[in-house]
Amino acid sequence: MKVLPLILGAVLLIAGIFIVRTLAYMFSNEETENAYLESNISTISPKTSGYVLEVRIKDNQRIQKGDTMVLLDDRELRLRVQQAEIALKNAEVNLDITQANAGTAGTNVGLAKSNFETSVGSVDAVGAGIATAQANIDAAKARAWKANEDFKRYTVLLAQKAVTQQQFDAIKTEKDAADAILKGSERQLEAVSKQVDVAKKQSKAGLSQESVAKKQLGTAQQQIELAKVIIEQRKSELDFARLQLSYAAVIAPCDGVVSKKAVQIGQLLNIGSPICSILDDQNVWITANFKETQVAKMHAGDKVKVKVDAYPKIDFEGEIESIAGATGARFALLPPDNASGNFVKVVQRIPVKIILKQQPNTILRTGMSTKVVVPIK
Repeated sequence: MKVLPLILGAVLLIAGIFIVRTLAYMFSNEETENAYLESNISTISPKTSGYVLEVRIKDNQRIQKGDTMVLLDDRELRLRVQQAEIALKNAEVNLDITQANAGTAGTNVGLAKSNFETSVGSVDAVGAGIATAQANIDAAKARAWKANEDFKRYTVLLAQKAVTQQQFDAIKTEKDAADAILKGSERQLEAVSKQVDVAKKQSKAGLSQESVAKKQLGTAQQQIELAKVIIEQRKSELDFARLQLSYAAVIAPCDGVVSKKAVQIGQLLNIGSPICSILDDQNVWITANFKETQVAKMHAGDKVKVKVDAYPKIDFEGEIESIAGATGARFALLPPDNASGNFVKVVQRIPVKIILKQQPNTILRTGMSTKVVVPIK
């Protein structure tokens, strides 16, 4: 009879200790089993259309960044590259021809300018000839006037027998020569005047030729600029064609494990068609959905204890990286609208992102269930 009270007392003591420890744990920790592992999942799809020639991946295969996963038929893409290269060469040849034309136009401008200057010089020279011819006329007029006056006097003197016939003939010859010289000077002036007209016309023609040559040079220079722009356009088209050709090889964008392979040899792939997914199992984190009543004392940087259901004997350490700005329900496809019907209060869950301090040597799979405990002060 004395043993029973002792046993009952021991049970009550143990139960009291358990209750106290449980209450102390509950007040100093927040935990949830609504938590699971996550990682980056990259959906791989081609950037160009084509038939599949070769598949180099398998399901659950580990792959490295930069590895070739799928090869597409690239014959059409190579032809486009060749066409772009030919178009670029044509544009470069066109630029050479245009530059040669510009050089010829520049030479023509020089020749036209030289001809114009020569014609202007001719006008000046002929103008000087007019002055000389006018001076010669003036001299010839003075000489002819003197000769005519002498002839008149000698005519009177010959009638009076005051001079000999020989003297009279000499004066007459002098008069005829002076008249002839005057007429010749006048004809020379007319000829020089005509030369001035011709020189002026040539000068105008030279000026017109220079203007035309300058316009041709300006047009050639504009064509050069246009040819350069076309070359840049052809280079861009060639770069784009080469870029499209590079898309014929589907390259792994990151390290990871291949999953959900959905491609076969001979299959026609279009842009955006899913080929597979790559899971980055080397960089995992935990999304823990705590009740809204649990996150009041949680902050970024708090230490976290983690248990993974697949490895119950291993303790993981983590840290809260961030707390979501809204409950999970607000991100649902059909978020709740309490104003549209009867209201039933449901405790909401807030996602908390937890990162592991060290990536463990064990294999952690995306989607694994975990238990998260956050010590709170």
